[in-house]
Amino acid sequence: MAIPSTLTANLEPVQQEYRVAPHNIDAEQALLGAILVNNDAFYRVSDFLLPEHFMEEVHRRIYEVSITLIKAGKLASPITLKTYLGDADLGGLTVGQYLARLAAEATTVINSEHYGRTIYDLALRRRLITIGEDLVNGAYEAPVETSPREQIEATERRLYELAETGKYDGGFQKFSDALTAAVDMAAKAYQREGRLSGIATGLSDLDAKMGGLQASDLIILAGRPGMGKTSLATNIAFNIAKAYVGEKQPDGSIATKNGGIVGFFSLEMSAEQLATRIIAEQSGVASYKIRRGDIRPEEFYKITDAARDMQTIPFYIDQTGGISIAQLAARARRLKRQRGLDLLVVDYLQLLSGSSKKGENRVQEMTEITTGMKALAKELAVPIVALSQLSRQVEARDDKRPQLSDLRESGSIEQDADVVMFVFREEYYVKNKKPREGTEEFFTWEAEMNRVYGKAEVILGKQRHGPTGTVELQFDAEITRFSNLAQGDRLPDTM
Repeated sequence: MAIPSTLTANLEPVQQEYRVAPHNIDAEQALLGAILVNNDAFYRVSDFLLPEHFMEEVHRRIYEVSITLIKAGKLASPITLKTYLGDADLGGLTVGQYLARLAAEATTVINSEHYGRTIYDLALRRRLITIGEDLVNGAYEAPVETSPREQIEATERRLYELAETGKYDGGFQKFSDALTAAVDMAAKAYQREGRLSGIATGLSDLDAKMGGLQASDLIILAGRPGMGKTSLATNIAFNIAKAYVGEKQPDGSIATKNGGIVGFFSLEMSAEQLATRIIAEQSGVASYKIRRGDIRPEEFYKITDAARDMQTIPFYIDQTGGISIAQLAARARRLKRQRGLDLLVVDYLQLLSGSSKKGENRVQEMTEITTGMKALAKELAVPIVALSQLSRQVEARDDKRPQLSDLRESGSIEQDADVVMFVFREEYYVKNKKPREGTEEFFTWEAEMNRVYGKAEVILGKQRHGPTGTVELQFDAEITRFSNLAQGDRLPDTM
C-alpha cells in the first residue's frame, strides 16, 4: 500500500532533478501494522530499531508512541494510538483511518524482524550519505585553523562508530545467555595454548601472574633507559603474532583462535631497527653483528631462515613519529577494520602529543593521552601495551627498583591503567660499578655480577583484576631476548 502522504498527494509527475535518500515505505508500513496487530512483534526489533530509523515522520511518531505504550504494559493498537497522535490529514485519510489500514494490511509477526532490519540498514545508508555530504561541505568550507588531517580523523571516527554501532545486538540479555558466554570463554581458555583467559605473552611465569593480556585493558610497561622495556614489548608482541591461528566462522569472517594480530606503533625506532631486533632474537645472532655486517656464513643462513619464517606473521608496524593520540586512534581503527587487531603496542607514551590546546601544560596533555588510550582499548576491545618512561628520581635511591610514584609527568598514567608493570635489571647497575681488577672490591663485585647476570624482573605494581608481585625472567642482552627463567635459577617462593 502506498502511503497517502501530503508529500505525494495531488502532485503531477515531474522529472526528478535529485536523488531520493534510500528508504522503503512499504517495509515501514508492514512492520508498524504487525506491531499494531500483535505487540509481540515489537520485541523482535526493539533491541536495534529506534524511531529515528524510520524515513517518514508520521511513522516515527507511530513507532515512538507504540514503544511508550508497550513499555508501560499497555496495548498499542489503532484505537489506543489514535488518542496520542492528534488530528492530521494523511492524503485524505484521518490518523485513525490510516492506523486501521496499517493493521488491516499487516504482515505476520514472523516477518517483522526482517522488515525491521531492512528499515535499519536503509537508515545506516542515509547516515553514510550524511557523513559523505558533511565531508564534502567541510572540505569546501573548513576554517583556516582546521587542517585536512583533522577532517580525515573526524570522518574516520564517525565511520568507525557507525560500523561498530551498526549491529543488531545490544540491550538486555538473559542471565542464561551470559552464563553461556562465560562458559564459552572458559572453554576457549581451556583450549587455548597456556589455558589462559587472555592472550598468552609466551612468558609462562608472567602469564600465570596476569592470566594473559586481557581485552580492553590498558597495560603500562615502564622502565628507566637500558632496562629493556622496548625489548620486552617487542618479544611479547612477536610471540603473540607468531602464535596466531585464525578460524573461519560460519559467516565467512576469521576469528582468532590462538595468538593474535599485532599492531606496533614504533614512535622512536624505525621499522628496520625494530625488524633487526626481532631477527636477532629469532636467529640468535647479535643485533650489533647484523648492523655491522660482521657475520659468518652460517650466521647469515640463520638470519635468512628466520626472516623467511617470519614473512607471513600478522605483525604490522607504524613508524611515524610525533603523531597525536587522535591520529593513533584513527590508524588503529583502520587496521582493525582492514586486517583485524588483537593487540596494540605503543612505544612510547611520552612521544605522543595531545590535541595541542592553547594554554595546556604537559601534565594535562598526558592526561588526555592516557584517557584516550584507555578509551581506545575499550572501543577496539583489545589490550593496549603502552611503554612509558620513569622519572630520574629512581637513580637517587639505593634500591633502584621502580615504584608507581616514579611514573613520569602524570598521575593519570597510574589512574587510567589497568596494569602497570616495571622492567628492572639489577645487572645494569652492578655492571656500571665495576672496580679495578685484582682488588678485594673486584672479587666482591664479581660475585655480585654472577648472582644477577642475565636476570631481569618484571614488577607488577598495579593489576586491577589480579595480584601484584614480581616475576623473574631470563634476559640475553646480545640478542635482546626475554625468556622464561630456568627452574633451577628461580628464587624459592616466600609465604
